[in-house]
Amino acid sequence: MANNLSELSDEELISEFQANNNVEAFELLVKRYKDPLTNFVYRFVGDRDVSTDVVQDTMIRFYLHKDSYKSFARFSTWIYTIATNLAKNELKRRKRKNLFSIHSGEDDETIDLPDKSATPEVLADSEIKNRIIQKALSRVKEVYREVVIMRDVQDLSYEEIAEITGLSIGTVKSRINRGRAQLQKLLKPIYKE
Repeated sequence: MANNLSELSDEELISEFQANNNVEAFELLVKRYKDPLTNFVYRFVGDRDVSTDVVQDTMIRFYLHKDSYKSFARFSTWIYTIATNLAKNELKRRKRKNLFSIHSGEDDETIDLPDKSATPEVLADSEIKNRIIQKALSRVKEVYREVVIMRDVQDLSYEEIAEITGLSIGTVKSRINRGRAQLQKLLKPIYKE
C-alpha cells in the first residue's frame, strides 16, 4: 500500500489516514494542498507571512481533527473550508488589532513563481501588475473577494464554492459577478489606455 499511496485520490488518502493513522497519507495531502492553499489565503489576506501561518494552522487542524472529515464531502471542500474560516478569523483579528493602521503594501510579495524564460523587464512589469491587482483585490468587499479568489485564482467550480461557503449556487454566482465588477472598477483607472 505504501508504494501506491501517491496514486490514491484525496478521499482515499484521508480514509487511509483516518483508518490507519498513516502519516505518509497525511504528508501527501499536505504536499498536494500546501501551495494552492497558500496562494488562496495570500490573495484573501494580502500578507505572505500571515498566509503561511494560516495554512500551517489549517494543516495542524487537519491533523488533529482528521476524524471530523466525512466521506460525503470532497476533501478539497473540507480543507478549503478550514482555511477560509481561519483566514476570515485572521482578517477579523487584524481589523480589531490594527483599526487605525494603514498597510503600506511595501512588504507585499507574490506566491506565484515567475517564468524563468522571461526577461527582467517582463518580470518587473508582471510584478508591478501583480501588486496593483493584489492591492485592488484587497479593497474588494470581503464577501465578494472570497468567492472571486476561489473561482478566478483557485479555479474552483461554482458547486465547490457553494459547498465551502454554505451559499446557494445562485448567491455564489451573484457574489462573483459583483466582486468582479468591483475589481474592474478599481482597476479601470490603472489600465485605461
